[in-house]
Amino acid sequence: MLELLMPAGNPKKLRAALKFGADAVYVGGKSLSLRAFANNFSREELAECIAYAHILRKKVYITANIFARNYDLDEAADFFVFLEKAGADAVLISDVGLLSLCREKAPSLTVHISTQANTTNALAVKFWQSMGAKRVVLSRELGLDDIREIHNRVPDMELEAFVHGAMCVSYSGRCLLSSYFSERSSNRGECVQPCRWQYRLTEVERDVSVDVEQDSRGTYFMNSCDLRLLSRIPELAEAGICSFKVEGRMKSEYYVATVATAYRRAIDEYSAYGEIKNAATYNELLETVSHRAYTEAYLDGENTHTISLEKERSQEKYRFTASVLKYENGRATVEMRNRFKSGDTLTVLSPDDTNGDTFVMGDITHEPDGEITDDAKLVQHVYSFDCPVVLSEGDLLVQ
Repeated sequence: MLELLMPAGNPKKLRAALKFGADAVYVGGKSLSLRAFANNFSREELAECIAYAHILRKKVYITANIFARNYDLDEAADFFVFLEKAGADAVLISDVGLLSLCREKAPSLTVHISTQANTTNALAVKFWQSMGAKRVVLSRELGLDDIREIHNRVPDMELEAFVHGAMCVSYSGRCLLSSYFSERSSNRGECVQPCRWQYRLTEVERDVSVDVEQDSRGTYFMNSCDLRLLSRIPELAEAGICSFKVEGRMKSEYYVATVATAYRRAIDEYSAYGEIKNAATYNELLETVSHRAYTEAYLDGENTHTISLEKERSQEKYRFTASVLKYENGRATVEMRNRFKSGDTLTVLSPDDTNGDTFVMGDITHEPDGEITDDAKLVQHVYSFDCPVVLSEGDLLVQ
């Protein structure tokens, strides 16, 4: 069975990912993860979310993929024991030392090797297998032929690949730029993304300098395009990939829901018919979220067109307006995310048949005090209103 693996930066995003079609999610704890600036999960939240996912017969993978220092080891040992007891479906590790420690302290905890380990060949995959790992997340720099050969040489190893989201200009994320400019290490989850900054190249000879500019704003020669491989799912599956991974633990619930919807439908079509009949429609859906120029990166070999020279992302087509908390007797109760008013037309984002339905907002009730209003302007406050479209908990409203 092919797996859609979505990111979740907090419990709300986890629920959105699972509702909109993810088979599994990957999340981070409060430390040891390479997304230190995401909200991430406390241990209590991890245990609750693992239990919630298991009720849905879905999986939760936990990232512990920093390159560890000696002072990390005691905390990591304790964390692995906790994850084993909590029933985590796997832990993602990059560091050989942490892998050894995990096998010692939590022998029944499944280990996946993070893409940060830069696995690019069959012998490396065999090594990780000999260390007790069940799955390897392959390097983004691999092409189809590389993936196919690895699978043929190590057929009993699960292979996972990124198919969507932001990419790093350095080799599979091993970067020193953030440390150099800000003293925050990308290899410990604190990347400030200096590759996205505006730069001006200057050549200095004696006391003379010459500016080399892409345009009047500078040059963005390290700003990677975003990955999109939805149309290539059949080839990746046939090459041996069993899990299709989306980047984005820092992204919004709206982003997670939209991308999950597109890839869920694409994977289901391929599984049912051996092809993605509506790939163009799903790719069009992916155009509605904020993104840099898309690329298929190195799937067909070397590619010199992976850098986006534009600083700005495309704008989202829709604005995430509210998340549905409940729907009873024709009335919706929502948590507001962006301002909406009476008379606004809202669109439903849902995995159900109501996806894409629209309705016009009438009177609005501010739930905490029961006040009737025509302007829902208090962020994350709870509002209710009559709604002709049948909604369900976790649906999103956009405009």
